[in-house]
Parts: sequence; C-alpha cells; structure tokens
Amino acid sequence: MNRPASEKLFAPGPLVLAGMIVVAALTRLLPHPPNFSPVEAMALFGGAYFASRRWAFFVPLAGMFISDIALAAINGGLYSTWFGSAGIWVVYLCVALTTALGLNLRGRVSGSRVLGYSLVGSVLFFVVTNFASWAFQVTPTYPMTAAGLGAAFVAGIPFFQWTVLGTLFYAALLFGGFALLRQRVPALRMQTV
Repeated sequence: MNRPASEKLFAPGPLVLAGMIVVAALTRLLPHPPNFSPVEAMALFGGAYFASRRWAFFVPLAGMFISDIALAAINGGLYSTWFGSAGIWVVYLCVALTTALGLNLRGRVSGSRVLGYSLVGSVLFFVVTNFASWAFQVTPTYPMTAAGLGAAFVAGIPFFQWTVLGTLFYAALLFGGFALLRQRVPALRMQTV
C-alpha cells in the first residue's frame, strides 16, 4: 500500500516534527523555573501536525519518556522514584489529552488558535495534576474533603503561572519555528496533515 509522503515516518515532514519535539523535550534538562516546560506545547504541536494520529500521540510521549529517563539518570534518587508513582501516569495522561486537543488544530493553525489552545492545555494540566495530587497522596497532605481539594488547587497556583508561560513560550518556538521552516524548505511546504 502506497502512503502519501506526509504519512511516512521517514518523510521530511514527520522527521522534522519528531526532531523538534525531542529537542524541545530535552530542554527539560536545562535549569528552569518549576513547571516552565515544553510538555503541553509538544503535545499540541504533535496533535496539530502529524498526519498519523498514532505518531501524533507517540512522539510527544516518547519525547517525555526520553527526557524523564535523562532527568532520572542526572538527578537520581528522588526523581527516579517518579517512575514508580501515580504522578508519572497523570502527567503522561495530560500529554495524551493535550495531544487530542491539538488534533482540533489540524489545518487550522493560527496565532490566536495556538494561544487559545495553549491556555486551555495549561488549565487542563493544572486541574488534572492538582486533582491527582489530592486524590493519590503518597503522604497525607490534604484532607480528603472539598476543603482539602481546594487547598491542593491553591497550593498549585504558584506553579500554574510557570505552566502557562512555559506552554506559551514553547508553543511560539515550535509552531513559529515550523512555520518558518515550511517557508524556507520546499519539502515541508506540503500540508503535513
């Protein structure tokens, strides 16, 4: 069966997309404020541009996994325990949910849409991860009440600003960078989706 070039993994478009996502994921190794990361932007970008839904989900998750392995190797100890916790599954779930959100950007990428979807993805990440930190507490920090849930969300507010700023920054780099590449590289001008 002959697939269009945009659906083949080794076609220029998917290779560039995968490369951009993996490089963005590896920026998590650089010093940064808590939650200022490319995670949500990578997911939106993958969902928006990969022709194959399978690759749209797989590449951002693989980028996360590669950077998590590198972070565990560098930081050891506490970070290594991350792999055995429920927290890792919640974050990976958020990446998958944001990728699904990014599918709605296919063929409709614009600055205002990327901004809106970046904000929605950041809120989604905030709500899901803070709910999970309350629901799956390893050490009891918050009472299992509505007030405890509220306290978990309040505790997450200082990190939320960095989630939003990180998502907006990396979305601008990924979406803007790919738009510039598409203008300059003829092989990328074909519709990726």
